[in-house]
Amino acid sequence: MEQQDIAASAAGVSKSVAVIACTAMAVFYVAVLYFPTLILRLPPPSSFKSFLIRRFICAAVSSIVSLVACSLILPIRRWDASHLFGVYGIRLDHIWQALVFPLSLTSLMYTGSFVLKFLLALSTCSEHWNNSGILSVVFIKGVLQRFICWILSMASNISSWRNYFVAPLTEELVFRSCMIPLLLCGGFSTYTVIFLCPVFFSLAHLNHLLEFYLQKHCSFLKACTAVGFQLGYTVIFGWYASFLFVRTGHLVSPLAAHIFCNFMGLPVIFSRRSGLLVSLAFIAGVMGFFWLLFRLTTPQLFNSATDNCECWHRSTPYPPTQPPSPLSYATYVKKLTRVKDDKIFCSMSRPSSLPSITWVDWTTYDDDVHSFLVDLEAFEFKEEFGP
Repeated sequence: MEQQDIAASAAGVSKSVAVIACTAMAVFYVAVLYFPTLILRLPPPSSFKSFLIRRFICAAVSSIVSLVACSLILPIRRWDASHLFGVYGIRLDHIWQALVFPLSLTSLMYTGSFVLKFLLALSTCSEHWNNSGILSVVFIKGVLQRFICWILSMASNISSWRNYFVAPLTEELVFRSCMIPLLLCGGFSTYTVIFLCPVFFSLAHLNHLLEFYLQKHCSFLKACTAVGFQLGYTVIFGWYASFLFVRTGHLVSPLAAHIFCNFMGLPVIFSRRSGLLVSLAFIAGVMGFFWLLFRLTTPQLFNSATDNCECWHRSTPYPPTQPPSPLSYATYVKKLTRVKDDKIFCSMSRPSSLPSITWVDWTTYDDDVHSFLVDLEAFEFKEEFGP
């Protein structure tokens, strides 16, 4: 308990504050959607388009409020734009890696879907070949025209903007960019954050239960079944999105995966038309996904900076025999906010007055950290205020 108190006072964010803040953000993200009619007493929207535009504005307001609240709660010591945006995972460096690698990894889960679409396209080409004996220029031109028309219809469809832009962007800003730094700085371990964050993400979808039950007049059991399936899917995806955000430190990684999954829908596992081929492709894709999961998300791919903060552990001699590890997102957030808890401490220089202790990676548990933090707090107090 004493260690936790020291960590909380050093970090400035306790676990309870982090959880309450995340819960409030999740509730506010949903509640603000109903503010225009329930609080502002605005008339109902005249069309589906105006209804969605109103919701777009509400989601934008919720995201901005969450970003501001998060910046006020986090004990951020440096307020320049690059570091502040870095806490939220908004970065321009290594952006193509943050886009291509996670997107390629996510697409492996849809190998069965891709095979099925390829077989359908191949069947269409075969039918045309059997009818005309050749793939004519007219046929290829028609395919391109249909593709262009499909792109234009998507761009002009308000529902597409909701599914592929507004919803993914605002959800990732609130449930990844804001909540993950709060939970990390609250003292939760990295994997606890990855599994806890989707719980708040699922809360934002509970309003669909009322929509199914009241507006669509479904039975309560049917509404619970539909919403339960959706919650299960969002929790699983939330784990994956949180994992991508923590591993890459880039908001664009879970955002791209979110948009891609919204576009593709659920992966195709079986198709009667193609037999076992689609199922075998899906299994192969899943195996490839788990084999590459850590390889394609290693922090070395997304950050050229090294973790120059000196961390220690009694089991590894200092200086470390290995070169400095790349600066991971979790380490970055904790170093920027000067978070020190019973698992983690990062400092730009080791005080000479402290005993010679040894190096630790940020994921390693340090049994001697309590006495170390006590000495460190005394040293920093002396450095700042004098003897």
